[in-house]
Amino acid sequence: MSIELSLDRIRLLASHLPPYSRPTIHVAGTNGKGSVTCMLSSIFAASGLTVGRFNSPHLVSVEDSILINEQSVSLEEYSLSRAAVESADQARGTEVSNFEMLTLVALQVFEKLKVDVVVIEVGMGGRLDATNYIPDESILLSALTTVDLDHQAFLGNTVELIAKEKASIARKNKPFVLGIQKYAAVENVVRSVVEQTGAHFIATHSAQRRAWDDAIDGPLPPTFSLDAESFRPPLAQPITFTSPAFPSSLAALLYLNGSHQVENLSLVLTIISTLMMHPLCASRMPSGFSERVSENIKTGIRKATWRGRLSFHRLTVSSPNPRAITVLVDGAHNRASSETLASYVSNLVTILDGNPQVRILRLTYILALSHSPPKTPKDTLSPLFASQSSTHLSIQTKVAAVRFTSPDGMPWVKSVPPSEIAATVRESVSGVGLWVASDEGKIQGQLESALEWTTAEGTEGEDGVQELVIVAGSLYLVADFYRLLASQEANPS
Repeated sequence: MSIELSLDRIRLLASHLPPYSRPTIHVAGTNGKGSVTCMLSSIFAASGLTVGRFNSPHLVSVEDSILINEQSVSLEEYSLSRAAVESADQARGTEVSNFEMLTLVALQVFEKLKVDVVVIEVGMGGRLDATNYIPDESILLSALTTVDLDHQAFLGNTVELIAKEKASIARKNKPFVLGIQKYAAVENVVRSVVEQTGAHFIATHSAQRRAWDDAIDGPLPPTFSLDAESFRPPLAQPITFTSPAFPSSLAALLYLNGSHQVENLSLVLTIISTLMMHPLCASRMPSGFSERVSENIKTGIRKATWRGRLSFHRLTVSSPNPRAITVLVDGAHNRASSETLASYVSNLVTILDGNPQVRILRLTYILALSHSPPKTPKDTLSPLFASQSSTHLSIQTKVAAVRFTSPDGMPWVKSVPPSEIAATVRESVSGVGLWVASDEGKIQGQLESALEWTTAEGTEGEDGVQELVIVAGSLYLVADFYRLLASQEANPS
């Protein structure tokens, strides 16, 4: 089965379902759109709004794609809406794709529950993505996060072509907010598309990092540590943001990890400011929206969490040496997101290098990749193995290559053979330990075996030694990790 991008099927089927009318924020982009939607949703929920959110792909179960006030929709609610959409699909013979089906289910759930506002993440591209069928009158504004190379087979081989596809979610007479971009050419393309559409172009205002202030942020937390039994996370990121929407400069703490999240937050706060000030938006928001957001926005920023994106977890590995490990999970699956992950790991190295009590850092990468030509394993993985700079810290690196469990309803998604990943690692860096899972046969147990391999050397709590396992390369591998974590939490030994 291949992916056929078209709006014909979903528009036809939607015409035979209850109409969708919820006020909606539509977010496209190569990287960062999930983070932006989760921060927006968190701010709305903290402000007392009932908020629906749609993200894809799901991590553990399909209901995870559809959230109400930051909680996955109930299986009962999901099943009822799914049955209604499937019945209409069968009656009309529209034969929508799995993603088109899921999009319609999500919108039917939001409509049935009459949520105050909906935040929608585009699946892929924009112009022909299933989410772009949403009627113009429901769209509050459209937004575009960072644009980079990915899915070239469907969207084009240059950032300009990809930006054009993604910017085509713009709607006439509605605001279009452009996030901070890596490539200058993107803004020119987006401005042109937005102008031709008749939308209102808005450039993101940058949030600024600031020093930690005890009077605003409270006492400085303890020093960062990777020790699984006494893990202490990196500092939250203090930021400040100035906008006419807020009576005074906004000072907040951002707990999402990575400097790139400050850029994502900049887009989020520009969207919030636009909702508060643009006449077409403000008139459609609930009564007292601006006041409620102004009072609760710091709480919303602080509470925002986004699983599988630079997320730390504690996991117990049962053998050969039973002990707890600290795992950093990240869905980096293209070159740009791998560069972000590499930058974050480099920052962690710098922090630990400044701690004289830490002598050795053991880094183990557990990697899986989706087969997605023309993207190659080298394109995605090479940023991860750039040399780490440290003064006294000894860094010991190992890599495990595995396959992920095929996602339900997506038979075209395949793992890159672990042997290909291993070949790329050998080409990119020398002197690393390698563990390579089988290219064929059973996938179940590969991640668990790789985790056991990570703990085969050393013991828990060695003096001066800190360890970090990094699970990355594909959100489908991240999903496997979360299923393993959930199983362990449900059945603690």
